[in-house]
Amino acid sequence: MPDADADALAFSALVLALAGELVQGIHQRVVDAGFDDLRPTHGFAFVRISHGGATTADLAEHLGVTKQAAAQLVDELVRKGYVERTPHPTDARARLLRLTERGWACTRAADAAAVAAVEPWRATLGPERFAALVRDLAALRPKGPIRPAW
Repeated sequence: MPDADADALAFSALVLALAGELVQGIHQRVVDAGFDDLRPTHGFAFVRISHGGATTADLAEHLGVTKQAAAQLVDELVRKGYVERTPHPTDARARLLRLTERGWACTRAADAAAVAAVEPWRATLGPERFAALVRDLAALRPKGPIRPAW
């Protein structure tokens, strides 16, 4: 196998492994912060809802799931007190999704968890190399939303 192919395979494996480690590290810290009734998938939903103007259909598109699956997820988040439905200003059939204070508190905990989860990587690489890695990865960023790997 040519070195370029070996490097490509190694890169793929490393990025996938690091992504999984990152998701689990963030999730465990969120659980430790007292939000133990959520799964990592909920965080991906919070990202879209926190930007405002999201309906269940928007959330379905963002997550790459059916509207029915998104509706079940929203029902769960409403029941747990993280999300509320509000009237849509221009579509009487639709409802806008909004994070509750509990949802925002969880989002803040997740942000802090994301910083803490990569701190060992920053310590290993050093601040300059870590910043360069962030810049390099930004050049490769995905073109669409960040979605869970279903």
